[in-house]
Amino acid sequence: MTVKENAVVSMEYNLTDNEGNVIDTTKDRAVFSYIHGAGMIIKGLESELTGKNLGDKFSVELSPDDAYGPVNDQMIQNVPIEQLSGIENLQQGMQLQVQSGEMSHIVTVAEIGEKEVTIDGNHPLAGVPLKFDVEVVDVRDATAEELDSGQVN
Repeated sequence: MTVKENAVVSMEYNLTDNEGNVIDTTKDRAVFSYIHGAGMIIKGLESELTGKNLGDKFSVELSPDDAYGPVNDQMIQNVPIEQLSGIENLQQGMQLQVQSGEMSHIVTVAEIGEKEVTIDGNHPLAGVPLKFDVEVVDVRDATAEELDSGQVN
């Protein structure tokens, strides 16, 4: 079967950055499954998978625009350290959930100064070119229940 919209695709993958550092992998764990065309994976990888078949193996390098996007400087802010005084053991790299009106966002503590903390609301992989090594290990039609729920059973 061919990878197409509303197919459940199961794959093994290895994700690295430009320096070859492993960012994520399915090695030693279950394969990754998703519903094709449902926006469950980054657009560049989904585009590359379209038309592939069971057993296909390929490598693809994605620019930030086809992955998690470029770094948006407006998503980086300095806040007074007092606003984070209730957080125990505040550390660089720590991820926090912040409230903005009715919406909540995940931000990363980028830098801690004496009076201010720099927080970054960009995805941790924003601005990073990515390389995927992929093997398609199963392709099937999604069930009506999977399409309704948006979850692979």
